[in-house]
Amino acid sequence: MKDEIIVKVNQVNKIYGMNHVVKDLNLSVKQGEFLTLLGSSGCGKTTTLRMIAGFEEATSGSILVEGEPVENKEPFERNVNTVFQSYALFPHMTIFDNIAYGLKVKKFKKSEIKEKVSQMLSLVQLEGFEKRYPRQLSGGQKQRVAIARALINNPKVLLLDEPLGALDLKLRKQMQLELKELQSRLGITFLYVTHDQEEALTMSDRIGIMHDGILEQLATPREIYEKPATRFIATFIGETNIFDGRIETVEGDFAKVLLENGSVIGKGEGFVKDELISVSIRPEKLKYSMEPVEGFELNGYVKSYIYVGSVIKAIIVLPNGYEIKLERLASELLPEIGSRVFPYWEVADSVLIHSFDQTFYRAVEDIQYG
Repeated sequence: MKDEIIVKVNQVNKIYGMNHVVKDLNLSVKQGEFLTLLGSSGCGKTTTLRMIAGFEEATSGSILVEGEPVENKEPFERNVNTVFQSYALFPHMTIFDNIAYGLKVKKFKKSEIKEKVSQMLSLVQLEGFEKRYPRQLSGGQKQRVAIARALINNPKVLLLDEPLGALDLKLRKQMQLELKELQSRLGITFLYVTHDQEEALTMSDRIGIMHDGILEQLATPREIYEKPATRFIATFIGETNIFDGRIETVEGDFAKVLLENGSVIGKGEGFVKDELISVSIRPEKLKYSMEPVEGFELNGYVKSYIYVGSVIKAIIVLPNGYEIKLERLASELLPEIGSRVFPYWEVADSVLIHSFDQTFYRAVEDIQYG
């Protein structure tokens, strides 16, 4: 079923000594989806994956796979398989034996093993490699073997812990497309962990952004990029311009925001007068005028241009020295360096973000966990 939940994480915490790594995590993974946990090093994403796999024990909370609690099950009993960045292949075994290992442990018939390994080799495009050893393969080929070994056991969920991290950029991009195509073809649920934003945006049906142990937003790649829920997400995913200010007036979904450099208009729900907020506007959405624009009391001068192939980025300096970026196609005409400009945007293109930091959470955490 399309929206059937295959993995459910309920109020899970993981604490190592004084270090609270995962905080009150709630996560539902749908059957057949490609869901990525994205975040910087130390955010708790790999620990979450390891708890689902059974390699780490949750301090509190519950984890269900196919509706059944798995806290007391061994990793091999959970109907999930894990692919690691290090490949973890047996160096003394041929590719055939590496892929067949799980089936041999389960005492499948030789004829059945041969047939299934052949299918896996074809699936990962390594036909004819069965007699080779891991040392005779490239990084990308080793990763394909690791994926084939995980898939041959027909798991309900495949857990992938930064599996492409050891590959060079060109091969990594190629493998991203191959992995996504493979997942779509098989219909197996992939729960993927990475710190690479582009990788997550390219491959995922949904992305969960983790920061300091908290799942800050779970949404589609487009929603994550265009409607970030927090200031951290706005700055973590792609490039953005952030303006911090205070709401002066609210009319419906529209708010006038006072900044250090003037005032702007933004759009959002649930905001109130005098609230401290952030306004996020992507460089490609930022516009400029040679004359003041109604509703926007911003001005600055063009400091420099950065040429990056098909696009040019303009650096605009505001009166207090704060720099913002404007992005245009390289073929477009732009004002000369040193020109005075008036930045603005279409109100619907901006994102108003409630001010948020970890101070409140840590205060509550101190009470709960001492």
